[in-house]
Amino acid sequence: MHFAQRLQALQSNVFADMDRAKSQAILTGKTIIDLSLGSSDLPAAPEAIATIEKSLHDPTTHGYLLHRGTLEFREAVAQWYSQRFKIPIDPQTEVLPLIGSQEGTAHLPLALLDPGDFALLLDPGYPSHGGGVYLAGGQIYPMPLLAENDFLPIFTDIPRNILRQARLMVLSYPHNPTTATASLSFFQEAVAFCQAHELVLVHDFPYVDLVFDGNISAPSILQADQTKSISVELFTFSKSYNMGGFRIGFAIGNAEIIKGLKQVKAVVDFNQYRGILNGAIAALNSADDTVKKTVATFQKRRDAFINALDKIGWPVTPPQATMYVWAKLPDPWTNKSIEFCTELVAATGVAVSPGAGFGKQGEGYVRFALVHEPDILELAVNKIAIFLKDTTAKY
Repeated sequence: MHFAQRLQALQSNVFADMDRAKSQAILTGKTIIDLSLGSSDLPAAPEAIATIEKSLHDPTTHGYLLHRGTLEFREAVAQWYSQRFKIPIDPQTEVLPLIGSQEGTAHLPLALLDPGDFALLLDPGYPSHGGGVYLAGGQIYPMPLLAENDFLPIFTDIPRNILRQARLMVLSYPHNPTTATASLSFFQEAVAFCQAHELVLVHDFPYVDLVFDGNISAPSILQADQTKSISVELFTFSKSYNMGGFRIGFAIGNAEIIKGLKQVKAVVDFNQYRGILNGAIAALNSADDTVKKTVATFQKRRDAFINALDKIGWPVTPPQATMYVWAKLPDPWTNKSIEFCTELVAATGVAVSPGAGFGKQGEGYVRFALVHEPDILELAVNKIAIFLKDTTAKY
């Protein structure tokens, strides 16, 4: 049977690989403590659940939902964004519902790239950013994120011959997996660079609220591109409102880019169930108690996990944002992140994500998702300590 060549670039996926490793560990009798997937274990916003439940009993919500039927959602998004970031938004032309922000990063390259065009992506970065480029027949230029540069790309290092063929840059801060944050001045530099080289700038922004230690919320790319000249930003309800399974997000920004993405979506889906959009509206319009509680919960987990790692001799700088810990591997595992993760889950049942699965520059690191209560996180660290002791002797 013949399959399209574009599938060749999609053979490996960090989450699918870890799922296989977890399944094998379960078969051998291990109890899994899963820190490999950033799927929140917290309940969805109660206002959203109540509204969705009410919608279920309304038969007018049971049919297809075409774009015109999403206007109430788009208006709520525009109002929420304008109040928060002080940038006016036109709900008719500058907002588009998404089936999670991952859908946006996967489908935008189909609207923006011709075969052979380059996309400039973060390395390490979220896997769906690259998947969409490959599906569009594009090429990837990885922008290295190094600790000595605070995990920010150096735009002047991008070769001129690549820039001549590039059409798209994707950023995402606070960053998954490194947990790095970016300032408004960095985004202003990125916008100026993309304007100079006629690049569309996409900012994937799932961790807008998950910022710790009383710091102000992360900046929006549209604060650096207030005329929306070349930028679009992707949001999700998965992190702030713990609605990952509901698959609801939105794109906001440049009207032409939104129109192109809408054209792609028109041949792919009819939007989500209307009740989910109603729930999302309720979440946006609710008091911010749910968001504050979520942030406080992940900060508490971060502190417990970092303290536990420190006690076993694995010091890590506390992340200032996201729901992850990005940790440099100790000897003898320095450049063996995949081997470390597969052997760890096989031996202990603790599942974490190998840095190499997020890109070449991720090698030498692992990502821990803080999706369990502190006592479970501390148990996981104790199991890791035993594993490190045993394997250090082995190697």
